[in-house]
Amino acid sequence: MSIQLPSYEDVERAASALGDKAHRTPVMRSQTLDDRLGAQVFFKCENFQRIGAFKFRGGYNAVSRLSPRQREAGVVAFSSGNHAQAVALAARLQGVKATIVMPSDAPAAKKAATLGYGARVIDYDRLTQDREAVAAEYVEKEGLSLIPPFNHPDVIAGQGTAVKELLEDAGGLDALFIPLGGGGLLAGSLLSAHAIAPDCEVYGVEPMAGNDGQQSFRSGEIHRIPPPDSIADGALTQALGTLTFPIIRQHAKDILTVSDDQLKQAMRFFAQRMKIVVEPTGCLGAAAVLNELVPLRGKRVGVLLSGGNVDLASYGSILGTGQ
Repeated sequence: MSIQLPSYEDVERAASALGDKAHRTPVMRSQTLDDRLGAQVFFKCENFQRIGAFKFRGGYNAVSRLSPRQREAGVVAFSSGNHAQAVALAARLQGVKATIVMPSDAPAAKKAATLGYGARVIDYDRLTQDREAVAAEYVEKEGLSLIPPFNHPDVIAGQGTAVKELLEDAGGLDALFIPLGGGGLLAGSLLSAHAIAPDCEVYGVEPMAGNDGQQSFRSGEIHRIPPPDSIADGALTQALGTLTFPIIRQHAKDILTVSDDQLKQAMRFFAQRMKIVVEPTGCLGAAAVLNELVPLRGKRVGVLLSGGNVDLASYGSILGTGQ
């Protein structure tokens, strides 16, 4: 049986569903970086989105498409933080109960925010337990509807609205760099880019320590890896999804990787030069651009900054170790 993949029409429907519920986040520039690269770089700042990350888009869209019976029972999601907050807030705004399965070592700020949005949080050990199995128990026991962080058509469609806005606000782009974990953001971004700017080359960027997406893209089949270790806590997935991979395989130009040191460099750049807070995962695409992993001179380049949720202690430590 063939898999029904989301389309750009689904992204357009998601944009309508989001309406004024999601912020139309700013597109920012850095003359210093443009001069250094000999390019024009446009940063789509989803660190200014509700809950501090793009995940609100997909979470809200998925909750909005629940049936009345599903809304009454409630939803369950699993996430290290940003998707957790997104589903928690989206559910609260739409009068739906939310249960969130989170790793016990999730950033404290993200867990506190999830609880603050009224969700029930279930802890698990990400090194010894399967988060999907834990969530499945609540689907079985309580009849909750599962909203996974990336492998869901309504989540993918919602995430695609960020690049839809970027292309509408910045105009045509030659290249686009998107953070990659499980692939929901990249897949949705590819749907929008292919429809609006089909000549734009779109790159997914993931942590060097967790390059399952790169392996999968280049081999043509989904690769699963052991739990990766990186400061990019929002991209510590072990495999792409059955919905995200076909879209990425069809439309992406390539999958790139960056090191934790390059992510720290990018975080310091945003703090020092642009006066904005971007979390490690949010810097994946930017790190690829700052280190010129592909030629950029003379090009119009889009970079999606996916979020800004980082513990202040960790953030201060990273900034304090710079040159």
